[in-house]
Amino acid sequence: MFSGLNKFLKVILPKRLFYRSLIIIAAPIIILQIIITVVFLDSIWIKANKGMTRSLVGEIKTLADFHEKSSTQINLLADSYKKNFDFVINIKSAPLPKFVSERKFSPMDRSLRRELKSAFGNNNYWFSTTKHKEVVEVIIKNNDKILQFFFPRDKIAPSSVRIFLLWITLPSLLLIFISIIFLKNQTRPLVKLAKAAEKFGKGEYVNEFRPSGASEIRKAAFEFDRMVKRINRHMTQRSEMLSGISHDLRTPLTRLKLQLAMLNQKDISEKMSKDIDEMENMLNDYLQFSKTQIQEENTSINLKEFFEEILKDINKKNLHLVKIDNFTLSGRKNALKRCFNNLIQNGLSYGKNVYLSINKTPNRLVVLVDDDGPGIPQDEYRNVFKPFYRLDKSRSLNTSGVGLGLSISEDIINSHGGTIQLSKSKYDGLQAKISLPF
Repeated sequence: MFSGLNKFLKVILPKRLFYRSLIIIAAPIIILQIIITVVFLDSIWIKANKGMTRSLVGEIKTLADFHEKSSTQINLLADSYKKNFDFVINIKSAPLPKFVSERKFSPMDRSLRRELKSAFGNNNYWFSTTKHKEVVEVIIKNNDKILQFFFPRDKIAPSSVRIFLLWITLPSLLLIFISIIFLKNQTRPLVKLAKAAEKFGKGEYVNEFRPSGASEIRKAAFEFDRMVKRINRHMTQRSEMLSGISHDLRTPLTRLKLQLAMLNQKDISEKMSKDIDEMENMLNDYLQFSKTQIQEENTSINLKEFFEEILKDINKKNLHLVKIDNFTLSGRKNALKRCFNNLIQNGLSYGKNVYLSINKTPNRLVVLVDDDGPGIPQDEYRNVFKPFYRLDKSRSLNTSGVGLGLSISEDIINSHGGTIQLSKSKYDGLQAKISLPF
């Protein structure tokens, strides 16, 4: 029972914290005002209306009885009522009006009808509270005459109800408006923190983030800022260390190359040169892998121009742009270029043709990189993303790679908040499906 109620509340309640907090504040105010209004209308306004209506109908009944017993003195009494009570009394020889002017849902009309019916019986009265703006008209059948009464509306309608409703509504609206302002100020730091976390999660540089808001939110934001600085410091130190390693390793490798070039035994020299070249390639790929974490500012990228630039750089006729529209993506251009270059070069290394296409979903861009090569077994799809993992079953080892291309690509895509998946291509090769938010 409670589980079903909990699911129902999750469906109907808003998802954002601001609107949920607003409901928590506004709902009790609205419910309280409704209860107060109902209690006031039932116990005060309606009862006062009934008492005033009963008193007025009693006066009308008195006048009707006086007219029935002493019709010669009714004019004098009518003048007295007009002077002292704002009554207008007319005596006519005409039938009662046949059309109904009573409002069904008006408490004032219901009270007046109930009292007139009790005093004069059915079909012996007629009244209208809407025919005149500030005057109520009542017609009573008395023998062969009708008595027409005009009196002010406030004799049966308490005027305080409008003032009450005004004072009950305006403070509620004012309180809700003040609550909205305060809630905006309280939720704004959370929104800023969420945007900063999302930005950092996509690999963007978070600059000048200032904790604000309540103490709990400030503490969370402060710890987030400290975490960002620690991670950035660690990445900077790693990049500097790898730069030093690069410089230190390239120097002895260069000396070894020079010494090998001076050897007379060419067969041994060639074998050792290949090993040194492989070490250089491994070093270069590892340094490229580490550079994917270097901070780069996000820019707006037109994907059609982006892939046309890649096509121009690679300059191969067997790279085909199947479906590339003018989609725009926010990201680090150099990192994404390195990612797609790796995927394209990987496809060109093992297949004859590579096909690029882009599809758009409501909130994602999907880039497909297909080749017509031999493909890889399905159980190896996750393994090939591991650094330095070499696959020797369906893909040849006679290439210059050391097993870091897909690792670099996955690292770049993940840093942009996207995903990369491998599957069988419709060209019988391998398909890399890249999904990126925009």
